[in-house]
Amino acid sequence: MNKPRTVIGIDGRHFTRNGAPTHAGRAFRGQEVEGLLFVARMANAIVDDRNQATRGVWAYADGPWDPARNTFEFAAALPHYRRHGLDAVCINMQGGSPQGYSWNHPWNFSGFAADGTPLSDTLGRLEHVLDAADAAGVAVILGLFYGWASRRLVNEAAVVRALDTTIGHVMAGGWRNVLIEIGDGIGSPGFNHPILTPGSCAELVTRVREATWGRLQVSTSCAGAMVPPDGLIAVSDFILLHGNTVATPAGIAAMVAAVRASPGFRGQPILFNEDDHADFAAPDNHMLAALRAGAGWGFFDYRRIGEGFAEGYQSLPVDWSIQSARKRGFFGLLADITGNPPP
Repeated sequence: MNKPRTVIGIDGRHFTRNGAPTHAGRAFRGQEVEGLLFVARMANAIVDDRNQATRGVWAYADGPWDPARNTFEFAAALPHYRRHGLDAVCINMQGGSPQGYSWNHPWNFSGFAADGTPLSDTLGRLEHVLDAADAAGVAVILGLFYGWASRRLVNEAAVVRALDTTIGHVMAGGWRNVLIEIGDGIGSPGFNHPILTPGSCAELVTRVREATWGRLQVSTSCAGAMVPPDGLIAVSDFILLHGNTVATPAGIAAMVAAVRASPGFRGQPILFNEDDHADFAAPDNHMLAALRAGAGWGFFDYRRIGEGFAEGYQSLPVDWSIQSARKRGFFGLLADITGNPPP
């Protein structure tokens, strides 16, 4: 690529874009917004289903499932998201459940061969997204591994190969708008490789930091409402949390306080990059609670049973527009917080 237009970094407790804190000087209802990231989880933006028995389930109303269409429509929507104040999108090399939550995962979304080699078509779609996000001023939180999909890697050597080759590809491409998430919800039941556990994942975080000489910031999220262990907090460039299973806004604040109380905490930025609570019109909600606690927040939206195509950013096939009530609620509050009135 040419010289990157969007460089995402970290300065103390702030995320930065092109050297300046995000949302510089901005406050909302007396709360500082400067330096925070606001995110949407869009894990399946670059996936294909390699299981011929299940890929037909994701057909569009006007045609069959098409991974290129999925990625191109996503990339085309990025400038629209940015105009509403969105800072980053979360995608994953192994995707995420197209049902939101599921106990059975018969599809095969993994962007890696069994030995950990990244698949060329997945890398091509990743490149398209990184280029489009760079042009739009959007950061990409690139997840490498996802729960049950990680079991398609034959052993830990394959895990390490997948990490090394993907990180090497991003570095060689020159993108600077990328943050790395080792795994989505490390410690959840799907993960079975010992290195992909909260107690061991610090090894992979350190491996990325050493391989990229600080050019790519790296972290990982842990399962449920788990606060990362002290050793993982200590080596992470930023702290990722999930708010899905947190019952109240007070619980969001408590998780942030627990991170800050950890002996491993060094003042890094804190971000909830996945939370499915959507009560955006309520006087208080998880998004506002994160803001009050000085943490960024990310929306996880999926299509519930019986809902139509407009719903959900993780459920295939995806409508990448902002047409449903939940999507409008998120982007409306986001625009208010960040001072970006919708066009």
